[in-house]
Amino acid sequence: MTYVNLGKTGLKVSRLALGCMTYGDPKAGTHDWALDEAGARPFVRQAIEAGINFFDTADAYSAGASEEVVGKLLKEHAAREDVVIATKVHFPVGKGGPNRQGLSRKALMAACDASLKRLGTDFIDLYQIHRWDPQTPIEETLQTLDDLIRAGKVRYIGASSMYAWQFSKALYTSTVNGWARFVSMQPHYNLLYREEEREIIPLCLDQGVAVIPWSPLARGRLTKVASDSDRSRLDPFAQSLYLAEDEKIIQTVARIAKARGVPMAQVALAWTASRPGITAPIIGATKPHHIADAVAALSIQLTAEEIADLEKDYAPRAVSGLSR
Repeated sequence: MTYVNLGKTGLKVSRLALGCMTYGDPKAGTHDWALDEAGARPFVRQAIEAGINFFDTADAYSAGASEEVVGKLLKEHAAREDVVIATKVHFPVGKGGPNRQGLSRKALMAACDASLKRLGTDFIDLYQIHRWDPQTPIEETLQTLDDLIRAGKVRYIGASSMYAWQFSKALYTSTVNGWARFVSMQPHYNLLYREEEREIIPLCLDQGVAVIPWSPLARGRLTKVASDSDRSRLDPFAQSLYLAEDEKIIQTVARIAKARGVPMAQVALAWTASRPGITAPIIGATKPHHIADAVAALSIQLTAEEIADLEKDYAPRAVSGLSR
């Protein structure tokens, strides 16, 4: 495993992050395919043994259970200072009033304390806003995040899936006020969805912001010609992200993978990981080979001809994944 700086910071993260949406409580009502603590344990252990030190979750995953499972399992397998824990805030966690969601000062302060308790840690390495909150002034959100850093509860802050003008406004606002700036962006980016190449990724490159894309394998669609997994059948959000026309690209991935004698996942992830500005794709794992394939993908050097072949059938599409 190789390690790189997270954007302009001195924080070292592995070239892969383990996405932990898959771990939590399948009965929580948010992610029916989630693995419970016992089911998640071998994957957290395998990730650490593979050299992955970067773990990404969110307070809304399994209504908070994902943070509980991840926090407990990381303690079993690694020292706190050897792992980078990232979590996210914005969506409601469980039932409650209107102040249990969004990015107001009240919501952020309460959510951060709740995440710290569930994770069983004194600090969060990377605290990310899960989406833009149009009902809260960005100044209120950014000042609160800066206060959380000054209080020692958070080390760095990041953002996820928003328009470039919003992210640019946030970076500028932090700069002029002397507040901590977002050091990372978590966009939706893979061979089947490349709209972020237009503005967000170039903006991150210009500003020295780390890019840690979610769904680099298009929620499993790039790993097999036809998918009938629990995730593909039970995840309505995933069904809203991709198009029937994507099959041409999937077929190209299959053809190149066959020619190389490797799984499709390795080819698709090798493409994502090698694109300009990409710091650490966030991978999911529910089977042992998922992590093994992801690590192996980092060693694959696609040729210029293969890259052109993988990219030629992509067609511009409507923006998706910015809100849920």
